[in-house]
Amino acid sequence: MKILITGGAGFIGSHLSKKLLGEGNSVVCVDNLFTGRKENIEPFLKNKNFEFVEHDIINPLEIEGIDQIFNFACPASPPHYQKDPVFTFKTSVLGSLNLLELARKNNARIMQASTSEVYGDPKTHPQPETYWGNVNPIGIRSCYDEGKRAAETLFFDYNRKYGTDIRVIRIFNTYGPNMDPRDGRVVSNFINQALEDQDLTIYGDGSQTRSFQYIDDLVDGIAKMMDNKNNFLGPVNLGNPDEFTVKELAEKILEMLPESKSKIVHKPLPEDDPKQRKPDITLAKKELGWKPKVKIKEGLKKTIEYFKRNGRL
Repeated sequence: MKILITGGAGFIGSHLSKKLLGEGNSVVCVDNLFTGRKENIEPFLKNKNFEFVEHDIINPLEIEGIDQIFNFACPASPPHYQKDPVFTFKTSVLGSLNLLELARKNNARIMQASTSEVYGDPKTHPQPETYWGNVNPIGIRSCYDEGKRAAETLFFDYNRKYGTDIRVIRIFNTYGPNMDPRDGRVVSNFINQALEDQDLTIYGDGSQTRSFQYIDDLVDGIAKMMDNKNNFLGPVNLGNPDEFTVKELAEKILEMLPESKSKIVHKPLPEDDPKQRKPDITLAKKELGWKPKVKIKEGLKKTIEYFKRNGRL
């Protein structure tokens, strides 16, 4: 198959490219390199089945013969998506429109990488797909949260109006090799701070919870969702329901790096930061036969090894 991955040079996109190439597919990687990194796709550039196209999906894209489209193009960490919030919103909305039109022209199946952030600061815990969320529409995170919500709307409207073959996943916190050490996410922040003997920065008292899934589990879920034969469109949660406080995560990383001289320090909690985050994956189990397998300690070990080899903050 000929497969298009937007955001293909990013953290998730590069792992997905590796899997799809390994299965014998032809992969077209599209990325504007706003947060994607060329080094993530360096191993594939000499592969005859891999093509890199530097392009911003805010602008229309013309590629023929595409069988599947994975839309993973959007800054996903607060420092990156808040850097240019208008650009972030355009990427989600205009980008989705352009890719949905491309899917129509190619009669291709298209997947939207949505996010657990569509649930906002949830009042239902854990979060099932039926929960409509608690999102501040005018806050500093809204460009991402509401952009992703609007993109889901477009995907389902294209399915209803044009019969576009869609798949929608909601990704919860994911970590692993190929993360950008400067992306501002909690796992990469803590690991790199510990490796550099810097204090681990916790925002608030650290009691807010997150659920962390390893990248291999996510990629497995993505593949199962895209290729499911039940005409299951989603949305579906893909995340690890093992829940930790942010403070527990920091302590676990320091425990795994006993040579580190780092300590834990606290700073004020950012505006609209969710207090709880845990997926209900009942639907993923039922429809896809999927559940995460990698335990936090195993995944953190591999991620720490990656950052030790590949540079830090």
